[in-house]
Amino acid sequence: MNKLLLITLIFFTQLNLHSENYVVKMLNQGATGVMVFEPAVLEINVGDTVTFQATDAAHNSASIPGMLPNGASEWFGELSRDITVSFDIPGVYGYQCTPHSMMAMVGVIKVGGNSSNIDSVKAVANSYKTKFVMNQTRLDEYLSKI
Repeated sequence: MNKLLLITLIFFTQLNLHSENYVVKMLNQGATGVMVFEPAVLEINVGDTVTFQATDAAHNSASIPGMLPNGASEWFGELSRDITVSFDIPGVYGYQCTPHSMMAMVGVIKVGGNSSNIDSVKAVANSYKTKFVMNQTRLDEYLSKI
């Protein structure tokens, strides 16, 4: 019994040692256009974190309702402030800059190599993107990379 407990403890300690933090910049202008997250598409492991960096002012990062795996927590960052989000549930996550969502300032994160919720994410994306006034295909392009 003690061996099993020790092995379990070592295993979970090793998982935490190997988790990574990724940085996503919130930009007025990036390599792929205006009002973008850079990078806008990420594939990370369960337990990793992402810091959304307020590189340019007046941006935030917030999850898009309905574009998260079941059981995942929503997040809503303050304007012009960094926010670090932990991703502990595998699946596809969609996120936005709230004040610039109509400009398609969005991004996608795939966690744990799992895209089992991609159909529900795409269904929400189809209605969500109708409010875009520019870059109407951006979200579809990002989801096609998952």
